[in-house]
Amino acid sequence: MLVVIDFELQLSMILARKTRELRVYSQIVPHSVTKEQLKALNPKGIIVSGSLDPEAVLDVSGLVARGIFDLGIPVMGINCKAPGISCVRYSIGSREGEQALSEFLFRTCGFEKDWTAKGFTDRSIEEIKSRIGDGRAISGLSGGVDSSVASVLVQKAIGGRLTCIFVDTGLLRKGEADDVRRIFGEGFKMNLKMVDARARFLSALEGVTDPEEKRKQIGSEFIRVFEDEAAKLQRDTGFLVQGTLYSDVLESMADGGTGGSRVKSHHNVGGLPDAIQFELVEPLRYLFKDEVRKVGKELGIPAHVLERHPFPGPGLGVRIVGEVTEESLEMARDANAIVEEEIASAGLYSELWQAFAVVLDVRSVGVSSGMRTYERPVVIRAINSRDGMTCDWAKLPYQVMERISSRITHEVRGVNRVVYDITPKPPGTIEWE
Repeated sequence: MLVVIDFELQLSMILARKTRELRVYSQIVPHSVTKEQLKALNPKGIIVSGSLDPEAVLDVSGLVARGIFDLGIPVMGINCKAPGISCVRYSIGSREGEQALSEFLFRTCGFEKDWTAKGFTDRSIEEIKSRIGDGRAISGLSGGVDSSVASVLVQKAIGGRLTCIFVDTGLLRKGEADDVRRIFGEGFKMNLKMVDARARFLSALEGVTDPEEKRKQIGSEFIRVFEDEAAKLQRDTGFLVQGTLYSDVLESMADGGTGGSRVKSHHNVGGLPDAIQFELVEPLRYLFKDEVRKVGKELGIPAHVLERHPFPGPGLGVRIVGEVTEESLEMARDANAIVEEEIASAGLYSELWQAFAVVLDVRSVGVSSGMRTYERPVVIRAINSRDGMTCDWAKLPYQVMERISSRITHEVRGVNRVVYDITPKPPGTIEWE
């Protein structure tokens, strides 16, 4: 593998993605990595990821002092400096930096272009078989791309010893439960159990307004539901399958040793309780979103499942700014459905990475039927991205935006204003919470 030593998370993720696109497997490690830890990874090359700004070169001489580069492995620095290592400047889309990266991988390190979806799928199935053995597993199946691919991958490995549990949290998109039952229960013939936990999750979120606390409450409640359902199966179920992605891990754990501060706690990573009764199985933990879709295609999952826009694990809970209530959930669910319907109707769905609505915890004055209203605004967020690590806002046609605004203000009770988010990532994140 190629190891990326991280001093700046955004740049490290970009570099890791670039090497994957060149079909070389890469993995990010914190700048606190020791010489012994690096040696155990047995990398074929090392990249030191310095500053995101190519004009702000970072001094990483501390790595040299700790003997990190005494392993006889080729090293290249990106936007950094240290005695004894070759350093280049790199900016997103700037050709010289990408050419230098390619030359380092294939000429200096001697990598082969052998990182493929088929190779990953075959290796993962064998690893899952070995790890679970004759045991049983349950999977948190939401119907989204990540959990779907993870569940099918594990099913390929252990067959009927996997039970997929769909938890209706009340935080899901309109019609989600029916779709999951049809696609996975009837189509994939999975052992599928549907659990209605709407009241339970709403109670856990009562009075909670902080985004990090929301994620932790949702993550904790998920685990407790799985524990309760596993006990009802009356079988020895020791493994829990999750569709955790590499970007989830990096954004959640950045303050645990990588160069950046934590962006957010994803409910299935930083939001998990400290003690759980399962051993986690996360076959996609080192994949980015586009790689997951390729693996899903390799597994035979239909395109209409794989091409669905990403949906956050905490669901509509992080598309409602402020407290999550039945009223705000209804607004968010209806508004999100309208956005998806109009984007699809305009033939834009497959062109966008994501498009959704956010309900704000403020009020604005409006007019309806000649009467004053004082209701909530909805924010429309539509973005273009390759992997969710960075994004740009989508320039939707005015007529599409007008149609979305008109439908939401007329069809969603309690909403009297629609605004459009034109913030890229960074500095914003894709979801609002």
